[in-house]
Amino acid sequence: MLTFTEADVLAWVTPILWPFLRVLALFSALPVIAQRSVPMRLRIGLAFLVAFCAQASIPAMAPVALDSAAGMTAVLQQVLVGVSLGFSVRIVFAAIEFAGELIGLQMGLNFASFFNPMSGGEETAVSRFFGVSISWLFIVSGGHLLVIAAVVQSFTAFPVTGDPFAFLRTVEPQRWGAEIFSLGLWIALPLVAMLLFTNLVLGVISRVAQQMNIFAIGFPITLGVGLVGVLLTLPLMEMPFTMALERMLAQFQ
Repeated sequence: MLTFTEADVLAWVTPILWPFLRVLALFSALPVIAQRSVPMRLRIGLAFLVAFCAQASIPAMAPVALDSAAGMTAVLQQVLVGVSLGFSVRIVFAAIEFAGELIGLQMGLNFASFFNPMSGGEETAVSRFFGVSISWLFIVSGGHLLVIAAVVQSFTAFPVTGDPFAFLRTVEPQRWGAEIFSLGLWIALPLVAMLLFTNLVLGVISRVAQQMNIFAIGFPITLGVGLVGVLLTLPLMEMPFTMALERMLAQFQ
């Protein structure tokens, strides 16, 4: 007759439960995968698949009783680590979209807005274009594989413990918001400088040839220069995006 104890059940469940919860929390906050168009059943299946395949790389974990206070705090820790990892990737996406906001403001395209299913709000045309482009780049360049590797390695950097807030004190995710403005301004600065120079030239023309209607020709020229600049700088976006993504994921490894 087959018999087993509670300790045996914990020994079987522990290696798969904590990785599953952490990866599921990650997929609930990760851009592209966390969209409403991705079914919840698919996220749960992917989380279980990743947790199962990562068993060889995850260090051994001591069994924790699920009906105890330590078990509740361990669940809270997995959710915090997974959501923070997804939030760190979302910070990089927000920085790219913020660069699009700055560029669209200089081009004069910020009057056109579209619905963003990732944030649930509206964003401008250039920001939306950058967001879609960076989503494709995230998949094509293997960014999702980097994220999965980071969540697997996070069990070495942040093992399962009864103190869920030790992770927050170590990585300090409340300071990541500055990355949006620094990275976004870094990406948008060349185009903003080019559009500023264009506006200065138009200002000089309006003073030299006052009979010319600068408002009639200024918008098409600024828009054309901005679109050409976006076309020329778009292939160069892979490097800052990859560098920023690796820098954010390095905090979990």
